[in-house]
Amino acid sequence: MPIKLNNTKNSLNYNNLCKIIKKHNTPIWIYEWEIIKKKIKLLKQFDIIRYAQKACSNINILKLMKKTGLKIDAVSYGEIKRALISNFKPKKDEIIFTSDSIDEDTLNIITKKKITVNAGSTNILKIIGKKKKRHKIWLRINPGFGNGHNKKTNTGGVNSKHGIWDIKKALILIKKYKLKLIGLHMHIGSGANYNHLLKMCKSMIKNIIKVNIDIKSISTGGGLPIPYYYKEKEINIKEYFKIWNNTRNYIASYIGHNITLEIEPGRFLVAQSGLLITKVNIIKKINNKKFVLIDAGFNDLIRPCMYGSYHHISVLKSKNSERNKEKYIICGPLCESGDIFTQDPKGNIKSRKLPKIKKGDYLIFHDTGAYGSTMSSNYNTRPLIKEILFKKGKAYIIRNNQSIKNILKLEQNCKKIKF
Repeated sequence: MPIKLNNTKNSLNYNNLCKIIKKHNTPIWIYEWEIIKKKIKLLKQFDIIRYAQKACSNINILKLMKKTGLKIDAVSYGEIKRALISNFKPKKDEIIFTSDSIDEDTLNIITKKKITVNAGSTNILKIIGKKKKRHKIWLRINPGFGNGHNKKTNTGGVNSKHGIWDIKKALILIKKYKLKLIGLHMHIGSGANYNHLLKMCKSMIKNIIKVNIDIKSISTGGGLPIPYYYKEKEINIKEYFKIWNNTRNYIASYIGHNITLEIEPGRFLVAQSGLLITKVNIIKKINNKKFVLIDAGFNDLIRPCMYGSYHHISVLKSKNSERNKEKYIICGPLCESGDIFTQDPKGNIKSRKLPKIKKGDYLIFHDTGAYGSTMSSNYNTRPLIKEILFKKGKAYIIRNNQSIKNILKLEQNCKKIKF
């Protein structure tokens, strides 16, 4: 649940955030490594923790994760390069590439570096098989149903582009191209509905029995939720592991040998470690509504606009001061009507009760460590913003502000057009 800013037991507290604001311009991303470490420890009962770096892919955070023994999932050429720079070793199966399609550059790097592929389509098997026989493969199976906190985060079923439906066809291609099948991966979306989870585990067993295959590993996928609201319960990791471990043991008994159990968390490890600090530039009163315009837009944090996602918002103020609460609509500065941070999943604008806000105040968006910075863009020609990581109480800049000069350079360095 959202961190209380008067808690001095972690670095994301009022005093530290005020120091950051004095030294750096907003908006700015802040992370706490100790929180990520605690989350990693909660999953240590799984044989392999394979971090889904799309959630937060800063190479400085990846390097720290590598030192804790994590492996990594990459979903693009760029993420493969990030993993390699962060010292993950393909030969030790520390990098897996997961995708339903593949481009030429990615094909070349995975075959050259011998990076295992978690294939989400039979077409990938053909492409890899023609390029390099005996390549290591996982199969990402679509069980025919899905789940998610939003329909856009549902990764299973007939409305999802992800996963292989015809496992028999996939096995024919694996045999044809002499590919090495390592394991099965199944993921139905974000959130942890235990009824859906049990159904997915039964589907994993059913698929293995149906084709009588021999594998070394199974992957639970990711999608572990975190509590974005106060009083919302944390997921019961012991129960989650128990369900999957029972499935693993059943499959191992059927196959006749032990198999490893992987989990692929993204949000779960990093979401609660992150904050977005932003400054109030303008307050507009229109009829009976108060619009608070801040210096961060959906180009920085897109989740509320894209998914209607909730992030708790604090007004950074002295822990000893109290202000009466008022209703506000929190908006960004973009030339977009949808640049609203307080809206529901259907796109309806919602007011949020917050301590009285004035121009020049700072707002804190909580639980932004996942799908915050990594989903940022240059929309409205706005630069990517700075990232700072606290480790053992010390603040480190882990990404500098991008300059407008660097954005424009990509266009200015092209061959000149004759006007």
